[in-house]
Amino acid sequence: MLKSNSYLLSPAKINLFLQITRKRQDGYHNIRSLMCCISLYDRIKIIFETEKILVSCSDPNIPSHEGNTAYKAAKLFFETLDKKDGIEIFIEKNIPVGAGLGGGSSNAGTVLCALNEHYNFPISKKELIKIACMVGADVPFFIQKKAAIVTGIGEKIKLFNNLKKFYLVLIFPNFSISTSEIYKNFNLRLTKCRKKNYNYIFDKLKFNVTDYLCNDLETVTENKYPDIVKIKDTLLSCGAEGALMSGSGSTVFGLFYSFKEAKNVYESLSKKDNWQLFLAHLLI
Repeated sequence: MLKSNSYLLSPAKINLFLQITRKRQDGYHNIRSLMCCISLYDRIKIIFETEKILVSCSDPNIPSHEGNTAYKAAKLFFETLDKKDGIEIFIEKNIPVGAGLGGGSSNAGTVLCALNEHYNFPISKKELIKIACMVGADVPFFIQKKAAIVTGIGEKIKLFNNLKKFYLVLIFPNFSISTSEIYKNFNLRLTKCRKKNYNYIFDKLKFNVTDYLCNDLETVTENKYPDIVKIKDTLLSCGAEGALMSGSGSTVFGLFYSFKEAKNVYESLSKKDNWQLFLAHLLI
């Protein structure tokens, strides 16, 4: 049983590959993405078996009611078990909001897993993923928290074990982007990842940065937010093996083979422009 007052790490994610395959009749888009957790974390403190569900956050802009993904996750968990219990959740927010790093989805997945462990795993992983889908498209990935090929709207997850440990410099340009806005303006005919041989990376070979680093949503986001292009160019000019926007943005990451190289770039760029930088690595 997970104890009350436990602090849990809730990791961010990046998309190393993100292809939009089609728009569905329900308005959602099917994707094919290689997702991986990184060593940038929110911290979540949980008190179990309270009278009701309560959520608070170090960022006052994060909702504390049913608009919060962690709140939704807890509510659906208790409804599934037909329990009237509550939970108190405090989120120490370190992952930028609206940054394409999945912070809210990670919080929800972390809470679902914590509740399931606390109640001695009454819900199977398969059923937990179904609950996660009801919270949000990226939440099922955070039930696994391991590098995976994610398809459908995010509910189909196949673990991917052929990643090399890259070090990352992430740059958040201090503005958030609405995921729904980007998808609304997305043109399926302008996809660029289709040209990549994405089936190749799902099998035996390691992820090749030159061949496979790709994000179909970049075209939309770059047109509306030219800072994305500026950040990518900056990271590449500093020696990154590759640079890509994560999710629908606005964070851009650069990949480096060595920690020393990544740290040097992080330190050299830390005082440039109005950017927020993070130094991290892939969790593989």
